[in-house]
Amino acid sequence: MNHEWLVNLLTLLSDWGYIGIALALMIEVIPSELVLSYAGFMVSTGKLSFIGAFLSGVIGGTAAQLFLYWLGYYGGRPFFKKYGKYLFISEKHIESAESWFDRYGTIVIFTARFIPVVRHAISIPAGISRMSLTAFTLYTFAAMLPWTLLFMIIGMELGIHWEHIEVVGVRYLKPLSIIAIAGICLYLLFSYFRNKKKS
Repeated sequence: MNHEWLVNLLTLLSDWGYIGIALALMIEVIPSELVLSYAGFMVSTGKLSFIGAFLSGVIGGTAAQLFLYWLGYYGGRPFFKKYGKYLFISEKHIESAESWFDRYGTIVIFTARFIPVVRHAISIPAGISRMSLTAFTLYTFAAMLPWTLLFMIIGMELGIHWEHIEVVGVRYLKPLSIIAIAGICLYLLFSYFRNKKKS
């Protein structure tokens, strides 16, 4: 990691314990992989419990996506076109997310969490399209469970070298992306044959 300020911010937030982990994920300034691997490192040192850190990660990650959902719901695309750069979300991210959402439907809210580029902005088109808040929350919460678990375990294994998650994490993200895309394809095939059978 080249940005010393990220380490300093994580260290500061860690002083707040579980609330700090949740806040670090909610403010979306630090990549969630780094936050969760750092949480795993804290667990390995005994400063945090695994269950507490895990729940904080899931809740914080879900809340962060709900924030983007509501911004999309009330602000729409013009809001992100104007202010997205302040949230580290480019127009390219939004266009990719909208394309995925339009093509694959609501199931992508779960699967896109494991796909680079799309996962950062997929909540925005969900809000813009007025997707059911209940369905959105459930899909997001379900996706945060394996995501949080994976990077916390990696952080625990890396220990004091937790900051290398940016390099190590890529090895896991690639197969996860493939599985996620395969899951979308299977879902679309299932939906196609189900609808064909009904008609």
